[in-house]
Amino acid sequence: MCIIDIKILDKRLSASSLKYYTEGSCGLDLKAMVSKKIKICSNQVILLPSGIAVFIKNPLITAMIVPRSGLGHHHGIILGNTIGIIDADYQGQLMISIWNRGLKDFYIYPGDRIAQLIFVPIVKPIFNIVSDFIPTIRNTNGFGHSGI
Repeated sequence: MCIIDIKILDKRLSASSLKYYTEGSCGLDLKAMVSKKIKICSNQVILLPSGIAVFIKNPLITAMIVPRSGLGHHHGIILGNTIGIIDADYQGQLMISIWNRGLKDFYIYPGDRIAQLIFVPIVKPIFNIVSDFIPTIRNTNGFGHSGI
């Protein structure tokens, strides 16, 4: 079990509102804690407050802010930074960079679910400095080397 400290910064949120939408959900919904309806024009990027802060503490865990697939597919609303990484020692409010890559203006209302927060394990390897790698069948062949 993993325990993460969460601080509620916006009085419109409560402990019961910080929940996973379904039992099978891996992402905690993040809401737009804005004071009024916000218009995001096509190709505009804005930064929205989530109303919460987290303190992970464990350096082998990180949180990621990821887009909601329905908003991205149906409306072109994704994250301006593609994925937001929350370090274990960060304690500030989670801010959500929203990009409207769609062709139409989009409106976000107070409390709309606009992103998700997931927690994932981190591997911090010990680096072994070498002068050469042991050759493999792939070696250094890059993008598209195996065909379609």
